[in-house]
Amino acid sequence: MGFPTSTSANFSSYCNLGIGWKSSSLFVQLGLFSNISIKPRKFSPCKFPLACSSSLSSDPLLVKAARGDPVNRPPAWMMRQAGRYMAVYRKLAEKYQSFRQRSETTDLIVEISLQPWEAFHPDGVIIFSDILTPLPAFGVPFDIEEVRGPVIHSPLRYEEDLKALHPIDLDKLQFVGESLRILRREVGEQAAVLGFVGAPWTIATYMVEGGTTRTYTKIKSMCHTAPQVLRALLSHLTEAIAEYIVFQVQSGAHCVQIFDSWGGQLPPHVWDTWSKPYIDKIVRTVRMKCPQTPLVLYINGNGGLLERMKLTGVDVIGLDWTVDMEDGRKRLGNDVSIQGNVDPAVLFSSLPAVTDEIRRVVKSAGPRGHILNLGHGVLVGTPEEAVAHFFDVARSLKIDTLTEERETEAPKTVVGR
Repeated sequence: MGFPTSTSANFSSYCNLGIGWKSSSLFVQLGLFSNISIKPRKFSPCKFPLACSSSLSSDPLLVKAARGDPVNRPPAWMMRQAGRYMAVYRKLAEKYQSFRQRSETTDLIVEISLQPWEAFHPDGVIIFSDILTPLPAFGVPFDIEEVRGPVIHSPLRYEEDLKALHPIDLDKLQFVGESLRILRREVGEQAAVLGFVGAPWTIATYMVEGGTTRTYTKIKSMCHTAPQVLRALLSHLTEAIAEYIVFQVQSGAHCVQIFDSWGGQLPPHVWDTWSKPYIDKIVRTVRMKCPQTPLVLYINGNGGLLERMKLTGVDVIGLDWTVDMEDGRKRLGNDVSIQGNVDPAVLFSSLPAVTDEIRRVVKSAGPRGHILNLGHGVLVGTPEEAVAHFFDVARSLKIDTLTEERETEAPKTVVGR
């Protein structure tokens, strides 16, 4: 969910799509999945002509923490919190064996998105979708292959390749809007409904490389061999992604996370040139249309980029688990919220160890502006008991108590004689 993987074994855990809910499946109409027989869940009709604003008093806890407002406990959700570690998901996957079948049908998107909500009641419910979802809406078809994972058969590497691109057609993404509207209806204000997008650099990586990569050689070489082509591609993606974020907010998303998943593969000065300016523009565009909507920026391997990430103007910086939370807070200051960053592997430990790590992270993050999360997505095979415990612990925490404990534990300064 939102996480590109560098290994083909994990492709099905990250690449999720969707289509119109009430039409059951556009792919049935097109003859792509002629054997699908899906009985839609009986959701109430939901009309959400939302403006890009909200009532501050009724905002979910996660939104308040994202804005840096005082909260009595840290809100918690998990990246990739819906997926194969859950038995209910695996059972559904047995019935709908094609990954695209599961992920390109709106009632299944909603059902899968709600599975962790119904099981664990996190403070954020993120749509079961993927960063590559909007590609066909602006002219880039892609496939999912069993071994290779996502594949773009016609990579964009030359100026003539750009002719295939066109402005994003949101009519082709109505399944996303409908899913978000249903999720907002089902969850109400008990949790934040989260949308997400890929950052231009990360999306461009797939489009240029033709799929997943471990080396990034083709797109990195384009920075030097065809910079004008890469700039044009990134600019096009920037416009499309900004429009897509606004569309998600108007459809019901309380908050939107931007995944620059492969931004951490760039040296910081290269990220400054080829990723940051485009994220900057997305943030400015969304701010003008949706000033009250918090934006989160996450980069995998972001230890060398934290201060640069803050300069994009997003509300929340997601820390991966390789960054010490206390150090991250010191580097970022208290005027931006932070998210994270329990190591996903900790969930394979004993429950007391999980408790200790959660408490350490929350204390280190400070009393305001923290969203508890993992430092990356939930790993396949993670015990559901540990996930449930994670959220139980999060709900039991009191920020005032933890702040007092931290002050008590702080080393006292010894004044020399």
